[in-house]
Amino acid sequence: MLNWINYHHLNYFRVIALEGSISKAAVKLKIGQPTLSAQLKQFEETIGIQLFERKHKKLILTESGMLALEYANEIFKMGGELLEVLHDRFVPTRPHVQFGALDSVPKHVVLAVAKAALKAGRCTVSLLEGDGEELIREMQLHKIDLVIANYIPNIKDDLKIYSRSISKFPINIYGSKKYIPLKKKFPNSLQDAPFILPTSHSKLRRDIENFFQTNRISFDIVAETQDTALQKLMGIDGLGLIPLTQSAAQPHIDENKLFEIGKIPGVYEEVFLLSSGRKIENPISSLIMKHFKL
Repeated sequence: MLNWINYHHLNYFRVIALEGSISKAAVKLKIGQPTLSAQLKQFEETIGIQLFERKHKKLILTESGMLALEYANEIFKMGGELLEVLHDRFVPTRPHVQFGALDSVPKHVVLAVAKAALKAGRCTVSLLEGDGEELIREMQLHKIDLVIANYIPNIKDDLKIYSRSISKFPINIYGSKKYIPLKKKFPNSLQDAPFILPTSHSKLRRDIENFFQTNRISFDIVAETQDTALQKLMGIDGLGLIPLTQSAAQPHIDENKLFEIGKIPGVYEEVFLLSSGRKIENPISSLIMKHFKL
């Protein structure tokens, strides 16, 4: 069982990773290349983890190496702060909180989470948009603290991912002016109507399809996208009907670009916070994960 880490070796690994090669790291550390290469090999053997892959004489960080670099940066940053504190020269820096958000998450929800983080403590907030699998991977590598999602992505069983629902918004059907006649005899009026829907893996898409199937309504999917901004543009252009929350549609309703055709009872857009198990928790993101709710 490993009980200690050689911090000289950890620093050598960190410099090699940041410099991108043993030769450049050796110059910076003022150590011979053979010695530094041997120290890296000894460090990997000691911890029992391969930190780099050797490809075409280049060192590429493995996933474990990326994680180790994240911790090494934090460890040496805290060590520097310790010296500053001991010599009364330390000026506290803002803690950094990194959120990932699916493209399809309503922007007002992302804004609310960011505002809650800023209210919870003096911090700097970073926001990254992407698809579910990409954001989960970044979170597992500790590059993201929390993910804001409107569906729970497919997650491998061995990954410790925790989720909590933070909001549910009723879904209505909206369309351009030419679809206003469909308000009469809704929802039966939607028979064979063109729709622009979220992609098939989203919970909202499945719930909408279940509503149509229960009411024996057939519909024509002319386009599908997880990008709600694009979905709204297509709806405004009259390409088809779109399912949206009231808050997402309201600015376009005010401009007479979109019109409510009808409400879908029992169908909601649910938003979740996702986190992964971390030994060193970010205190701001931990508070958000435990207590934030719209």
